[in-house]
Amino acid sequence: MAAAEWRPVRQSRTHELVLESIEEQVLSGRLKAGDRLPPERELAPALGVSRSALREALRVLETIGVLVAHAGRGADAGARIVRNPDDALGRLLRLHFGLGSYSLEDVLEARVVLERSSFEAAARHAGPDDLAEAADILERIRRPGVGPAEFNDLDTRFHVQIARISGNQLTSTLTAAVRESVRALILRALEAADDWPATAAALNVEHVELLRLVREGRGAEAADLAERHIRGFHGTLVADAPGDAERPGEAE
Repeated sequence: MAAAEWRPVRQSRTHELVLESIEEQVLSGRLKAGDRLPPERELAPALGVSRSALREALRVLETIGVLVAHAGRGADAGARIVRNPDDALGRLLRLHFGLGSYSLEDVLEARVVLERSSFEAAARHAGPDDLAEAADILERIRRPGVGPAEFNDLDTRFHVQIARISGNQLTSTLTAAVRESVRALILRALEAADDWPATAAALNVEHVELLRLVREGRGAEAADLAERHIRGFHGTLVADAPGDAERPGEAE
């Protein structure tokens, strides 16, 4: 594979042009996950830009999860291309949800579509190790004394694990991002439950049944139950949301 080639970029909107140059190298295959970028003192003049413009571009790439930068010297210093879309996409979607780009109903319908697909595919592709990990999560979530915050974290892990089992990495990433976008709202709803033990128990009954259906390869039934499960609790957030839907940061 050809080595990455660096050439000067135009000076207008400099950091965006640096981003375009790095994106071009990635799309052409000259840069791939694990590769390190040249040091700033070499890359900035190669691109014909200031080091401050280069740093701004690198910060953007780090934010969107395709680059990690380590300060200092030595083998681990500098910027390296990575593949880390889950956290970055979740952060981006959460911000857009908070800004009103998407309503709670939008998120609900996206979850339904994604998770129906995930559970149905998981029933076809699940292996023993995958099922054991999902079962371990459900064992932890059903332990006595699990509060709303821990329940929320484990619930997210269970649904994302099923998406991973589906065999579609993009579905897994999108499921994690969509679920993450409403994490704060779901937590507040769990904390506000009139009878928390009863609420947790009811949700866990459905979790256990979902996993049983996946284990038995009953994908269509798992998909139907997943939709009822999501609409049953997430749907109450939509029903209770005032006006255009409460945003994660509005009640804090």
